[in-house]
Amino acid sequence: MTAITEGAGENLHRSIDWKGAFWVASGVPALVLFSIGGIAGTVGIPAYAVWIVSMLMGFIQSFTYAEIAGLFPNKSGGASVYGAAAWLKYSKFIAPLSVWCNWFAWTPVLSLGSAIAAGYIMDAFEHAPAAEAIAAKVAEMAAAGTPVDEAGATAALMPLHNWSLLSFSIPGIVNVSIGATFIIGAILMLIAFAIQHRGILGTAKVQTVVGAIIVLTLLIVGVVPFLNGNFHSENFSPFVPLAAPYAPEPGSWNIAGWTLMLGGMFIAAWSTYGFETAVCYTSEFKNPKTDTFKAIFYSGLLCLVLFILVPITFQGYLGLTGMLDGGIVAGTGVASAMANMVGGGTSAVLHNIMVLLMIASLILIIITAMAGSSRTLYQGSVDGWLPKYLSGVNHNGAPVNAMWTDLVFNLVLLTFAASDATAYYFILAVSNCGYIIFNFLNLNAGWIHRMDAGHVKRPYKAPTIILAAGTVLSFVNVIFMGAGAKVWNPYALWAGLIVAALIIPVFCFRHFVQDGGKFPKRMLEDLGVRDEHGLGEKRAGMLPYITLVAGVIVLLGANWIFGGSDLDWKVFWRVSLALLVALAGFYFYQQRARA
Repeated sequence: MTAITEGAGENLHRSIDWKGAFWVASGVPALVLFSIGGIAGTVGIPAYAVWIVSMLMGFIQSFTYAEIAGLFPNKSGGASVYGAAAWLKYSKFIAPLSVWCNWFAWTPVLSLGSAIAAGYIMDAFEHAPAAEAIAAKVAEMAAAGTPVDEAGATAALMPLHNWSLLSFSIPGIVNVSIGATFIIGAILMLIAFAIQHRGILGTAKVQTVVGAIIVLTLLIVGVVPFLNGNFHSENFSPFVPLAAPYAPEPGSWNIAGWTLMLGGMFIAAWSTYGFETAVCYTSEFKNPKTDTFKAIFYSGLLCLVLFILVPITFQGYLGLTGMLDGGIVAGTGVASAMANMVGGGTSAVLHNIMVLLMIASLILIIITAMAGSSRTLYQGSVDGWLPKYLSGVNHNGAPVNAMWTDLVFNLVLLTFAASDATAYYFILAVSNCGYIIFNFLNLNAGWIHRMDAGHVKRPYKAPTIILAAGTVLSFVNVIFMGAGAKVWNPYALWAGLIVAALIIPVFCFRHFVQDGGKFPKRMLEDLGVRDEHGLGEKRAGMLPYITLVAGVIVLLGANWIFGGSDLDWKVFWRVSLALLVALAGFYFYQQRARA
């Protein structure tokens, strides 16, 4: 697994067609299993509607990504890279933000998926003790003069689950733990790394086999309950959000109820929009002109079916009380639920099969995430946004330096994700802040490319009404972020913005220190320009800047309105006015610099 440095002269290999990318992205539907319990526990009975609306939004948005991806047949890394090209001439600091946010949105899939899979593996070796065993242990400890309660007895009977080499907490934020879950999760990530090391063609072959099995399993779970009597329509009413997260009491459609709904929409986007990773492999397609659109379109159709069917059948079988179960919320009880939904009983054989399939599906999405996120890092490096070492590839055309970076970063995240569900959803919420920022920038990149490069031939051109719908949805997503991030953790929104801002020193190091203030020649060639001073006319004028300011205003407004306190409109308008003044000053500074 030796990394090849940037000077090795290797590139990604054109070795797959759209079907290969489709199967590499086939792990995306498994993302529904990451947060199906969390969304149900937060929203309540309307949770299934959250999944439906979110998936429909993701499908509409994908047409914009398909168009802009077709403009750059020699780039990899996904929509964020193609969108960054639109923002470059308006600000060299906004463009890398798109790439960075897409990466830190996708890469935590490695640690989160590994943590859940590790939980399943540990449960296979060490089952939860029965009530009789717990009672006997309590009596035994009492007789020995060291009395414990039921929780203490359970911990004593499950030493593997509770063993920890190192653990501590960051008060009010997350717990950190290096124990059995961390070790098993790290091994799973190394397995995903080894598969990726063979290059995209080898990865696609593995994903085709595993992906077909997992997709078939999810289809069975999504259909069979309608046929075997395990679907109950009464579990879909009353259609009102919860009064409080993880408590079965119904609430109402007030500010508190809508806040929970927006929180559900916020976290669902992280899963339902994920099939856009199918266009991460443009520079590895044999025929990018036709493969790019087909890859994202058919991946979107697959997700449209599974992201709607699976949440409906889960809720139809489990009901609200079942969806609030701790095992469903944490993800470790999902396999048992699927076995009961399909088998109608508690067959040990069927349960074990479902556990194996669940672990396989998690490994599948881990591979999908590493494939996409590592190529985002790779292309970000090639284009001059990220440090040079990330553009190194091996003899198989795999971006191994970026893969190593993904691996090390996620080993750190795994110490959080392995601790408890609170840390799990904190990581998920912070990463999704990056995903919403990325989506906002790239959905608006669609019309910027139309205005600035309308003359360039496009292999696929989205209908204008769909492009406009994507622009509207970009602001809807910002509302989800502003209102919903705090539902998962009071610090999630601000932590997400801080992580997003880290791209500024990273980019400044690459651009001003490593490159001496100039962009790489290869990036400029991809844009069809000779030098960075000739990036072309800004036909969109002030509109991109106005869009950015409007996005910030919508974010702050949503955060205040759904913040649990009365909105101070005077403060809101003062902040908005200050942003507009700052925008005008920035624009005139840019114009003066150009002159």
